[in-house]
Amino acid sequence: MASILKVDTIQDQSGNNIINENADTITIGASGDTITVPTGATLTVPNGGLSGQNYPAFMAYNNGSTTQSITNAVWTEATIYGVESFDTDSAFNTTTCRFTPQVAGKYFFTASIFGPDFTANFNGILLSKNGSNDLNSSSNTGNITSLAVDYVSVNGIITLNGTTDYVSIFVNQQSGVSKNIGGGSGASISFFGGYRIGA
Repeated sequence: MASILKVDTIQDQSGNNIINENADTITIGASGDTITVPTGATLTVPNGGLSGQNYPAFMAYNNGSTTQSITNAVWTEATIYGVESFDTDSAFNTTTCRFTPQVAGKYFFTASIFGPDFTANFNGILLSKNGSNDLNSSSNTGNITSLAVDYVSVNGIITLNGTTDYVSIFVNQQSGVSKNIGGGSGASISFFGGYRIGA
């Protein structure tokens, strides 16, 4: 016959709470305790459910054939990252190339864009929160180079609310005419990825 034990608190012999339920929050352990999961046991939590799990996470890249024209001197949202290596929470949209995680926290991002026709003028890449492309904004992390290189890259940390906030990549080039990004041998250096690093 099945039995049910109904309690709100379990204490050790010294009167310390070792398991407590209050207002839909379950607390396991008392101050100073070590909680151990025995060998052979499995602890299962949802993505983002424990500190130290770097989820949600994703990595996307350019397939080597897709290109995008970037108008001279206009910050333009990059939409060339159409192939996913992985996407733990299905939070990256391969059409808009926006990452919209449903877990709040601070996220580390990395991105690179291959621009085979970039010249020695202004070339820039920007991690953008919610479509902002202001280099003076705390929502953005950017990298600008004036060198005659064929790619630009950026890394940064952005805080997201876990509901509506999204991150995407903007690029700017000032060669005087429109230039393409993506395509060709740039599949390995046109990428966009990120992961949650904490609350």
